[in-house]
Formats: sequence, structure tokens, C-alpha cells
Amino acid sequence: MSGLHEECGVFGIYSTAKTDITGPMFYGLHALQHRGQEGCGMVVADDGIFRDYKDLGLINEVFTPRVMVKLGQGNMGVGHVRYGTSATNSRANCQPIVVKHSKGSLAVAYNGNVVNAAQLRDELEAEGAIFHTTSDTEIMSCIIAKERLTSASIEEAVAKAVYRLEGAFATVVMSPRKLIALRDPNGLRPLCYGQKDSGEYVVASETCALDAVGAKFIRDLEPGEIVVFSKDGVKSNKEHCGKPSSLCIFEYIYFSRPDSVVDGCSVHEARVRAGAFLALRNPVQADVVIGVPDSGIDAAIGFARQSGIPYAIGLIKNKYIGRTFIAPEQKTREDKVRLKLNAVKHVVNGKRVVLVDDSIVRGTTSAVLVKLLRDAGAKEVHMIISAPPFIGCCYYGTDVDNEESLIANRCSIEEMKDIIGVDSLGFLELSDLAQIPNTTKKCNYCMGCFTKQYPTAIPEDKNNIKYTNKYEQKISEKENN
Repeated sequence: MSGLHEECGVFGIYSTAKTDITGPMFYGLHALQHRGQEGCGMVVADDGIFRDYKDLGLINEVFTPRVMVKLGQGNMGVGHVRYGTSATNSRANCQPIVVKHSKGSLAVAYNGNVVNAAQLRDELEAEGAIFHTTSDTEIMSCIIAKERLTSASIEEAVAKAVYRLEGAFATVVMSPRKLIALRDPNGLRPLCYGQKDSGEYVVASETCALDAVGAKFIRDLEPGEIVVFSKDGVKSNKEHCGKPSSLCIFEYIYFSRPDSVVDGCSVHEARVRAGAFLALRNPVQADVVIGVPDSGIDAAIGFARQSGIPYAIGLIKNKYIGRTFIAPEQKTREDKVRLKLNAVKHVVNGKRVVLVDDSIVRGTTSAVLVKLLRDAGAKEVHMIISAPPFIGCCYYGTDVDNEESLIANRCSIEEMKDIIGVDSLGFLELSDLAQIPNTTKKCNYCMGCFTKQYPTAIPEDKNNIKYTNKYEQKISEKENN
């Protein structure tokens, strides 16, 4: 319920024999639907021949039985679920991107944001490249295809392409004979792989997608690692490895599904730990703790356990309404909050309520939630947030693109409390943030949206309207001229 927009989920499957690829891809992408609800696509490779389909909509809306039959069987497949904005929400921008070049075909799907995409696109256009989308994925595809001309193999071309890319990119690349998974050298977005009992290898943004297709988790890709699946088995290229990991900490707070394990840590446990830290730092006299579905629930459970205040289900979610930030206009977003959530009056009426949510970005959604509880009879509402205040833009695929829109940059916590309409307001401390993932791995985290300190160089044009869709504005200006 944070009002955040996260870019995409990827899925890939490799088999040494022709088999039902579309079935597992459907279930895997369905498990990743929370990462992208506006568009989706699949590409199936059958003896080197690509068949693809993509469109706007949810997985079960786009991939009807008729479409699935047309895609047919194969030995490899790549799939994608996408979030977009009103400006870039078109079928053309759906992924995977399919590119035909002199040495064959490529299908590319990725999650993240290439920070230097604007510069790369200018360079490629100057060399004669023609682009059909505003997606960073097409830029990446073009670079890989170009490197393939002078490379001995597709994996060599991918490795060369990584040297030119900056930012976040958890990617799956499919050639006629190989499936390649790669994670950016900073490891900003998650990517893992597993294997089914029948032998197929599966690559996915989250482990919940492996579970959905019955694949056993093998491991996460290391930051910078390239893993190649082919008839020769599984090979790993670590020439880009060695940088400190910088996984987006918000994968634990909001983006990932609670039943996933990201870089060795249970997302559910991380959120419960965040709730426990919140209870220690924000003692409050209250009668009941409730969480905002879905990502606030686990933190609410942690808060209740630590504080001793009973936990209850105080907000009911209409599961047929997408995340609130899909709506481009603020009024529509507020209307969707009311459609999406309803207060359980019996739980909150006459009670002092602790309301746990994952974040406050602009503040408007939070104010609507508080009013819902007040209207249902809540005597007091104490809002507790399982993230620190948002003060910085994100350059890696999250829709926090304008510092001026962030309420924490305009207001003190006391002022935010009054605007939102709560009796008290508490946030996760920065000092506790890195401690919420309970893992034995040596991991660092990107916390740029809370600290303004980033693991890569950031765009010079900080005022660009959309970092994830930077060419929408440029193309519009060209057309108007």
C-alpha cells in the first residue's frame, strides 16, 4: 500500500527436450504477478524457432487457452510481468523483447533500470539504430546483438554488453540454443534458479515462482554473475563479480512476496523482525495491532509479538483490485484505496489502533486509510511504518522519481502526523534497517531512497520526469517540434 511502483518480474525455463514449456511459464509468471500487473509476455523456443505473445493485462487475461495452444511446446521459454505508467503503458513496451540479427534471434526480459540508458540510446541512434519502444530492454537487446557480431558465442556477447550497462538489471536472455541468466554487478534486483525433478532448469526473480512450478531452489545468482543453461549443462561466468552487493532493501520491506527467500533471507522473517524493531523503538498504549494488506501484515505480527498488544485483522482487501499506484491520477488512486480496502468495524470500533504499513511516500494513501479507520469507529490511530522516511529518488526501477513529491522532504514527522490524521507516527530507524534481513551471507544493501547514497553513478538530469521511461519526454518533445 506504499504507493510505490516496482519494475517487473522475469522467468525462464530450459529443457534438453521438447516439452510443455508454456504451462510452467504460466504458473511461474502467475506467482510473480505482484511484481507486474499491467502487461506480460512469453517467448517459446522450439528447435530454434521463436513464437511469442505479449499484451496488456494480467497473466490469466492475456494467456487464454487459445493463445497457449498457439505458443505450443518447446525446449526453452522466457516470460515477463511488467508495471508501467500511463505514458508508457503500451503493448509495444511489454516484454520480452525479441530481436532478429545476422547470427540468429534473441529474446530478452529484465527487471530494473539501466541508469545510463539515455546515453546508450543516443550512441546507438547515432550509429543508425532504430528503436520501436521506450524500454531499456530494447537498448540492452540492441547492445547484445551488436556485440554478438564480433563474439564467438552468445554468452560472450552478453558478458561484453555488461561492461556497457550501469544500474539494475536482473535479466534472462534466450538464444535459439541457450538460456542465459545475468544479474548486475551490484546485485540490486534478485534472481535465482532451481531445477524440476523432470530435469528442467528454471530461472526466476523470486523463489515463490520456483515453488509454483515444483522446482527445487539451487541458489541465487551472485551479483555480476552470468549463468548459461545449454545441452552442455550449467556454466557460470563470474568475470563481473567482486563488487559489494547492493540488493534493494525494499525487496524485503515491500516488493517480494512474503513466502520468497531472497539472498538467503526469508522475506516473511525480515518483515516480522522489522515489526519487532518498531515495537522496541515506538512504545504505544493501544488495544489492537492491525496491518495494511499485504506487506504490512507480517510487520504487524512482529510488532504485536514484541509489544504484547493483540494482533487482529482490521482491514480486508478486495483481491480483485490492483495496487493503488496503477492509477495515474491522484483522485482515482484514492478511489481505488476505498474500493480495495475496508475496515472491520468489530475489530477497530472504540479501540486504540496501531496501524502498521510498509512506507509513506506521498502521504495521500495513508490519509485515506486513517479516515477509513476513523469512520469505522477507531478511537485512536497510531501509524507505524516498517521503513524509514523516503527522502531520495530511486534510479533502479522504483517509481520514486521526484524528491519534491515525497512528503518526508516537505514536512517534519510532526507535520506528517497532522496531515495524515494520526495520533502518533513512527518509522523504522535507519540503524535497524540493515538488520532486518537475517542471513548468514555477507550482504550490503541499497538504501538510496532513505539516505541519498547510491551504489552507482546517478543520472546528471536529476529532474527527468521518469527515470525508468526517460525517453517518453524526449520523444514527446521531438514530436511537438
